[in-house]
Amino acid sequence: MAESKDKPGTGRHAKRISSILVTQPKPTTDVSPYFAIAEKYGIKVDFREFIEVQPVSYKDFRKEKVNILEHTAVIFTSRNAVDHFFRICQEAKQEMPAEMKYFCISEQTANYLQKYIVLRKRKLFVGQRTAADLFDVIKKHKSEKFLYPCSDIRKDDIPEFMRANNFKFTEAVIYRTVASDLSDLTDVKYDCIAFFSPSGISSLFVNFPDFEQNGTRIAAFGPTTAKAVLDAGLELDIEAPQPNAPSMTGAIEAYIRDHHGPDIGKEKNKNGKQNV
Repeated sequence: MAESKDKPGTGRHAKRISSILVTQPKPTTDVSPYFAIAEKYGIKVDFREFIEVQPVSYKDFRKEKVNILEHTAVIFTSRNAVDHFFRICQEAKQEMPAEMKYFCISEQTANYLQKYIVLRKRKLFVGQRTAADLFDVIKKHKSEKFLYPCSDIRKDDIPEFMRANNFKFTEAVIYRTVASDLSDLTDVKYDCIAFFSPSGISSLFVNFPDFEQNGTRIAAFGPTTAKAVLDAGLELDIEAPQPNAPSMTGAIEAYIRDHHGPDIGKEKNKNGKQNV
């Protein structure tokens, strides 16, 4: 876990975390590890998307002169990519042929494809979790002509891999990632903010160019997000995934236990209510 130079119990680590802002949408059900942390430790947990996804219109997509049906395989790295790809297909009145191959970065993304196609009738190839995992699968399909639908802000790993290995490959921007308007949070302070992409860090400074970390703990998921935190001049207190904490909630809970003790949040006042 990458942390600041402050020792446990000193500096900003001395103040217990009583509020967390998660820069993602609020879960649609009551079953979430974030809610479990809130209840277990008496912590206020809020959710707020720091980035917004805006569709590229079909008119603008046509300007890219990308012929979808000229390709034999599609690479998906997110559910947003899946949604906007099939939106473009619908607007173009193009139906995917049965022989089209789909390469998905994870099982989660592959399962999401069921919203648009019947998986058992399709040629589906799935990586473990990262683009690097998917590369080993793609290498077995040299003869395909790949289409990579993506955002205007995306990692370079897939395009660089495809070019380096001389794959037939087309990149198509089908949605844009922009900073959300967070002006209503100006006077709201949190003990911990959890980020999940470099775009979230960018949005923080777009909205609050004079942001100072002070006592706020910063949590980051993934190496590129962690790098964005450090590049922005912030202290990185909580990093996920880790061997003992593969999820963001696991990393946050480990931090709470390490810095505030395993029994934090369990104290009861004389009325039987949990102290916050």
